[in-house]
Amino acid sequence: MTTTELYYDPFDFDIDDDPHPIWRRMRDEAPIYRNDKYGFYALSRYDDVAPELTNWEALRSGRGTTLDIILSAKEDFPPGSILMEDPPSHDYHRRVVSRIFTPRRMQDIEPLTRDYCVGALDPLMGSGRFDFVVDIGAMVPMRTVGYLLGIPLENQEEIRDKGGQALNLSEGAFEEVANDFMTHSYAMFAEYIDWRIEHPSDDLMTQLLNAEIEDENGRRPLTRDEVVVYAAGIAGAANETTTRLIGFMGQLLAEHPDQRREIVADPSLIPAAIEEILRYEAPSPVQARYVARDLEYHGTAVPEGSIMLLLNGSANRDERRYPDGDTFDIHRKAAHLSFGHGLHFCLGSALARMQAKVVLEEVIKRWPDWEIDYANAARAHTSCVRGWSKMPVLTS
Repeated sequence: MTTTELYYDPFDFDIDDDPHPIWRRMRDEAPIYRNDKYGFYALSRYDDVAPELTNWEALRSGRGTTLDIILSAKEDFPPGSILMEDPPSHDYHRRVVSRIFTPRRMQDIEPLTRDYCVGALDPLMGSGRFDFVVDIGAMVPMRTVGYLLGIPLENQEEIRDKGGQALNLSEGAFEEVANDFMTHSYAMFAEYIDWRIEHPSDDLMTQLLNAEIEDENGRRPLTRDEVVVYAAGIAGAANETTTRLIGFMGQLLAEHPDQRREIVADPSLIPAAIEEILRYEAPSPVQARYVARDLEYHGTAVPEGSIMLLLNGSANRDERRYPDGDTFDIHRKAAHLSFGHGLHFCLGSALARMQAKVVLEEVIKRWPDWEIDYANAARAHTSCVRGWSKMPVLTS
């Protein structure tokens, strides 16, 4: 065992750049970890994290699902903020979205997503370089989600950029979340909702406006504010996580050229490769919860009122679950926790998988080989996702 002090801080940029060595030590030395600076506990092993992701009675989402939101004591979230809701409100709000955000519909838009990808990649051919995040990851999800929601093409970049700016951390330390942090995100969508009320179309926004919900008061239509919250949540989650997934794709397949060459020779390996990328580098690796009753883990008491971090990114590499878990292997075919588990399992998982598959298929058609330009690469630092803000590569 190393004598270096074990310290984990999700706000520390140096740690966030590569948290896996610290997470490995936490799994071995402190499976229930306590951070005194910010007053949180953390679980890092698969067999602890997986069941607790479903334990909503004891570990609550209603006070926020990121550490900075809970520390800032932001408790009043608009109805429809599914990620920051607990049953019963979570259940009836989630049912509405699940009826319209189906895997079948995501597959139906695959040809359109491919068109967006081709349009982004073809102009880059012959340039000798491109950026997995700037040129593809930040563009294809934005176009796809913009189409689904019916957001005009000329406004999609503004919505993506404002949403991303709201998540960014400027310093490697805790920054209190502003009182109106959610208001700005939702306000961007209000004008589109109002326009769609008068101009219905075949998009998710119109479907939400026509949807009905069954809650404790009976059956009723969604309120305008609920529709705004839904739209903002769908756009934010779909853009950020898929962008980071595509960035990791560029990195990991450059760092493992033998496996990349296998994919080029046999593109049927792509779905399994995407699952291994998700396992190896979870775009959303930390889930925060409020502790609603006294708990105990590994002989350590965790009192009611504490904050718990569920490190699904660490659990994904737990050697107790995944033999040689720190090895990237596209033939592993193992399930993972990168889309969550149970109550808050990601509704957009089918969309993310489809977009990643299309991007990789189109990239290897044009560039079977690439190397990372690390001198110009840059990390993204937010309170809820990990990944690259720039992942430039050199092509032959």
